[in-house]
Amino acid sequence: MELAYDRRGSGSPLVLLHGLGHHRQGWRPVLELLAERHDVIAVDFPGFGESPPLPPGLPYTTETLGTAVEEFWTWLGVKDPHVAGNSLGGYIALDMAARGVVCTAAALSPAGFWSRTEHLYARTALRLLRASAAATRGEGAAALAATKAGRTVALGLLMARPSQVPADEMLAAAEALGGCAGFDETLDACAWMGPPPPPKVPITIAWGEHDRLLPRRQAVRAARWAQERVLLLSGCGHLPMSDDPDLVARVILDSSRD
Repeated sequence: MELAYDRRGSGSPLVLLHGLGHHRQGWRPVLELLAERHDVIAVDFPGFGESPPLPPGLPYTTETLGTAVEEFWTWLGVKDPHVAGNSLGGYIALDMAARGVVCTAAALSPAGFWSRTEHLYARTALRLLRASAAATRGEGAAALAATKAGRTVALGLLMARPSQVPADEMLAAAEALGGCAGFDETLDACAWMGPPPPPKVPITIAWGEHDRLLPRRQAVRAARWAQERVLLLSGCGHLPMSDDPDLVARVILDSSRD
């Protein structure tokens, strides 16, 4: 299936994967920085952003979403790209590394390293964020986005520096969260999701120091799973691309050296 995407730069291919309820524009702060060295492809998962939903009868799981992206980059003529993902996209990036279909994988605050209690908390928080986004579309969302205080209220769970997010980007993210067809089924599919199998290619895991959705104590479990150090992204929350684009770009570029 054809997916919505943005493409910039030249060099070895690098595919960017967003989190649950987010969209490819979440990578916009780092897109040009990464494009200085890579052919960067930021893609919307099926049923998210501007991509069409999965065909009827096909369930929303990490496997179906990941396979759809793999088939899409093959359709683009890309083979064995580097991949970087955030949250759910981070888990899928690590799963791709476990299957050996990518050259390297970078995962920013990846899902799957939670306890049962932490998963319940994240699940509840995401449902509340989704309900809020759906309820405040139009004038309500515009009023929140118009002030730094409003952006802090709306985005404080996801970002360490929400007030610096441009109003139009917040509105677009809220629209994506409130309207994504794949949200509920994908969230349900994550109910018992644990760490993926061991990777077959080099990986990098980094965690936001101030991640309030998937708290950084989960990075300790990720480090045990990876058997290597997890990088701590100073001053960043769950969506570090917006908090510190230069730092995030540097981590991804370091992880994707040919």
